Amino acid sequence: MANSASGMAVNDECKRKFLELKSKRSYRFIVFKIEEKIQQVVIDKLGDTNDSYDDLIASLPANECRYAVYDFDFTTDENCQKSKIFFISCSKDRFRRELDGVQVELQATDPSEMSFDIVKGRAY
Repeated sequence: MANSASGMAVNDECKRKFLELKSKRSYRFIVFKIEEKIQQVVIDKLGDTNDSYDDLIASLPANECRYAVYDFDFTTDENCQKSKIFFISCSKDRFRRELDGVQVELQATDPSEMSFDIVKGRAY
């Protein structure tokens, strides 16, 4: 288990599933939560490869902190297919650094700060 500077451990399954998202594209997104009882970051939900950004948003509870990684596919103005992995959080900590390969970080304090248009704009 990886330990963050804040003393919060990151469950090894978090990193394993992230590597599957990154290398095998096994998931569209992963939602993580802090399990207070065991003081660990754990997986809350795995998004199927055919899930949308709206599915990610719908899986985030309104009043609880969550972290997520999202595999965003898009087409550039030059008509090239691209993909970027976003890390979305409500607070910054070492957990983000444990996920080597995240290309864009997006911090949101409410759903309006992580609209699809914002994600698309940050991908370019």
